[in-house]
Amino acid sequence: MTSSNPSGPYLINLSRFLDHRGKLSVVEQCKDIPFHIHRVYWVYDVPEGAGRGAHAHHRLYQLIVAVSGSFSVTVDDGFRQHTFLLDRPDIGLVVMPGIWVSLHHFSPGAVCMVLASDSYDEDDYIHDYSEFLSLKKNKTSEK
Repeated sequence: MTSSNPSGPYLINLSRFLDHRGKLSVVEQCKDIPFHIHRVYWVYDVPEGAGRGAHAHHRLYQLIVAVSGSFSVTVDDGFRQHTFLLDRPDIGLVVMPGIWVSLHHFSPGAVCMVLASDSYDEDDYIHDYSEFLSLKKNKTSEK
């Protein structure tokens, strides 16, 4: 499940421990994921047909996990799009800066947890898709 191309978003298997009391999954910063965790938030009670995300970040890394239920995550690097189905609490999607992320198709009762590499900073967000594409095009032409 883990991608061999860590330059783009990729799935990781989270440590999972099982005994007669149930299951436990673990994420350790800078060991399981390539960043320090500075913020944790979760999204839940998403109305049927609604989506979340629809933005990118300049600097923020994220780990997205479906701790309950399922949802889809479409990632876009400005050139290609890929959709991941997250439906297990022992699988996470690592998303690096410069990736447009949209979450959709939430099942009833789904809970999306995000571990983020930094505190909330509105200036880090790119909310306009045209601006995102323009930034990506400019970065490509600078190379």
